[in-house]
Amino acid sequence: MAERCIGTVARGVRAPIIREGDDIAKIVVDSVLAAADSEGLALRDRDVVAVTEAVVARAQGNYVTVDQIASDIRAKFPGGEFGVVFPILSRNRFAVCLRAIARGAKKIHLMLSYPSDEVGNPLFDPDLADDAGVDPWKDVLTEAQFRAIFGSPRHPFTGVDYIAYYRELIESQGCEAEILLANDVRRILDVTKHVLTCDIHTRFRSKKRLLAAGAETVYGLDDIMTSPVEGSGFNANYGLLGSNKATEERVKLFPRDCQKTVDAIAAALLEKTGKHVEVMVYGDGAFKDPVGKIWELADPVVSPAFTAGLLGQPNEIKLKYLADNDFKDLSGDALKSAVSERIREKGDNLVGSMASQGTTPRRLTDLIGSLCDLTSGSGDKGTPIVWIQGYFDNYTM
Repeated sequence: MAERCIGTVARGVRAPIIREGDDIAKIVVDSVLAAADSEGLALRDRDVVAVTEAVVARAQGNYVTVDQIASDIRAKFPGGEFGVVFPILSRNRFAVCLRAIARGAKKIHLMLSYPSDEVGNPLFDPDLADDAGVDPWKDVLTEAQFRAIFGSPRHPFTGVDYIAYYRELIESQGCEAEILLANDVRRILDVTKHVLTCDIHTRFRSKKRLLAAGAETVYGLDDIMTSPVEGSGFNANYGLLGSNKATEERVKLFPRDCQKTVDAIAAALLEKTGKHVEVMVYGDGAFKDPVGKIWELADPVVSPAFTAGLLGQPNEIKLKYLADNDFKDLSGDALKSAVSERIREKGDNLVGSMASQGTTPRRLTDLIGSLCDLTSGSGDKGTPIVWIQGYFDNYTM
């Protein structure tokens, strides 16, 4: 038998344009099997089939309108005046949500983090804060103070002045806007005791700190649209987190009940191929752009659902450590044989082992989801499904 020379392979799989009401599990299975047949390939045990959250939510019809969000906002903030804290700077992710929030409010105290938002979108170059003697960790700026010091900076990629843009969105709904800039979530309590915190990965700490500091009402985006409003979609776990703009008056939510979908895909592939394939739904990858400094993960999680074989973290030995240390006097076939034997003998938990140092201690779903996001892209590739082979192989396989 010839030695295998290829390790992990990720293939983007094309699928039909998916619409509300489509059987997403059947489409995924049919698309993967058609791709395998067209390329003369076969599925293997422990292959991974991943489908992007966008098409799962679309098939579910998990949408809400601006008016439906506004109704939920009015129910949670009946006084109509409250703080909106730490939203990300995004026309796709937050702008429509802000329009809806403003439609359900009378006055919003919008507090932005600076010099960038939670995922790295910059309001301005952080060096300018140093030059101006501004300490982002301590200083609270009004909009007028910000303009006097920094002018009207624009986002380097979108060209948008987000302070002006968000003010216009709020006021377009007949809502009064006051804008502050600060990085201590508790500073919003200087102007209101009612708060909607819009951060993603720090939301639990923000809520805890607000309540401890005397806030009277505290909700997060994950508390908005957690149940149907006037026949809308909803997400019981994440609310508006992970949502995307569909139209100017409609938002696609993060998909719900995804475990049913991944289990159905895995079962159908097992029935049709006899192979135990791992399946996951993925959203944003968990990586940071080294040039723009933007962290990709604007979804609340990389993967909202996956089969059991994707639990946990990699348990790997660093080959270069073995080559440079334990087997530094070996070469050629002797080195290969020694390394292979060490891999076969490795334990189930290498935490703390020098031989595993430098391996990535991240969850499998975060690693594989990032690979999928990079493979499928966010544009016109037309491959909302990713089929990965060899991910769980090692040097001995």
